Amino acid sequence: MEAFLQGFQIVLQPMNILWVVIGGFLGTIVGMLPGLGPATAVAVLIPITFGMDPTSAIILMAAIYYGAMYGGSRSSILLNTPGDGSAIAATFDGYPMAQKGQAGEAMAISAVASFIGGVLAVFGFIFLAKPLANFALKFGPSEYFLLMLLTLSAIVSLSIGKMVKGFIAMALGLLISTIGIDPQTGVHRFTMDIPHLSEGIEFLIVIIGVYAVGEVFYNFLTIDKVKKEKKKVGRIWFTKEQWKRSKWPILRSAPLGFIVGVLPGAGGSIASMMSYSSEKQLSKKPEEFGEGAVEGLAAPESSNNAASVGAMIPLLTMGIPGSGTTAVMLGALIMLGVRPGPLLFENDPGMVWALINSMFIGNIALVIINILLVGLLVKILDTPAKVLYPLIIMLAFIGTYTLSYSTVDYFLLLLFGVIGLFMKIMDFPIAPLVLAIIVGGDMEQNFRMALTSSNGSLSIFFSSGISITLIVLTVLSLFYPIVINKFKKKSRNDDKEVISA
Repeated sequence: MEAFLQGFQIVLQPMNILWVVIGGFLGTIVGMLPGLGPATAVAVLIPITFGMDPTSAIILMAAIYYGAMYGGSRSSILLNTPGDGSAIAATFDGYPMAQKGQAGEAMAISAVASFIGGVLAVFGFIFLAKPLANFALKFGPSEYFLLMLLTLSAIVSLSIGKMVKGFIAMALGLLISTIGIDPQTGVHRFTMDIPHLSEGIEFLIVIIGVYAVGEVFYNFLTIDKVKKEKKKVGRIWFTKEQWKRSKWPILRSAPLGFIVGVLPGAGGSIASMMSYSSEKQLSKKPEEFGEGAVEGLAAPESSNNAASVGAMIPLLTMGIPGSGTTAVMLGALIMLGVRPGPLLFENDPGMVWALINSMFIGNIALVIINILLVGLLVKILDTPAKVLYPLIIMLAFIGTYTLSYSTVDYFLLLLFGVIGLFMKIMDFPIAPLVLAIIVGGDMEQNFRMALTSSNGSLSIFFSSGISITLIVLTVLSLFYPIVINKFKKKSRNDDKEVISA
């Protein structure tokens, strides 16, 4: 209790409150820009932290991190352009809601879901930090491989009615993830003698290409229709019915996102996809998902914000970064003379509790900022197509260039834009492709490390309770939607027979 009060006193200092608000606002803005995720924002702002008090520095960096989780969904909802990998799931139902004239409701429920997910995750941090850190240590290469396999199976299982296309998209994504130098053997794979490809293809290029550029290309085919239609902005707050449909998905998804966030390397992308998949499977109206179901937006928004808080646990308790952003934060903290690890809670409890308390204040500030911005941001939908689409392309090219400052990425961006256009025309699900590219590299390396440690024996994937649980969940995620779909069809046929009789 003494450490808690000490941390509360530290965070209530005017400068620290100011850093929380500044960090959250900058994170929101950066999260909206394609290609500029929280890791980039933290990295760019590291020079600002030089000379700062280490506690103020980590408060600022954390605020940027979870602020970007809020901001990432803004462009997903309005432009179908995820700001970062964790915002992909917001495009599934957020963008259709905006197309229906419900952009205001979508952005409001997104902000509230992020707030609730973040606050619940902070409570989880307070009570479960050390037990969950110990649980995360039980994950070896085989468990991480099976976790990623579960995530892929869950996202493919969403493609009911077109699961073959979902598997094809996933396979293509896994193939793309192998491009580059093999980390274990040093062999160049599918680089076509292009030096730039030796480092692989940055997944953000794929995200921006298939979603932003692909969407623009697709709309160019129907530009006359788009010009004639005036999209309605709608109200800037959600209805009681929307809240009723969203509250339980929000509360269910926050713990899931928090636990996934604790696992090093999992991150918000996996958390949001898993929560979206689980909510669709639990829903009484799964056919509405992908068409503008409000719970399909609320669940991943709660989950990815909770994951950003969960990712702080392995960073602070073990000195292990739980995501790309916390890896950047780890480097910054070491430069500031802070050594994250088991002794941090004993040696500097004031810093840890100041960070925890700053998350409460930060989430309150961010939900206010994001709700106030709703009215301003939804005006983007009033922008004429001939102005909006070139702006999206410009942002896409700027975001892509900042990744590695190479013009080769421009050609890759256009290539994936064409692939996104083709997939949209042919009705291929895009999410399995993107997620496979995000997790493919880590998935391959964990699979090979597991086999190396077991001398090539596959029994290692059945050697622990965690592994067996993940395998069972993977099988269930694939077959549960099919069984439920057949059961519903049978029920409808039975109802028709009763009516006709």
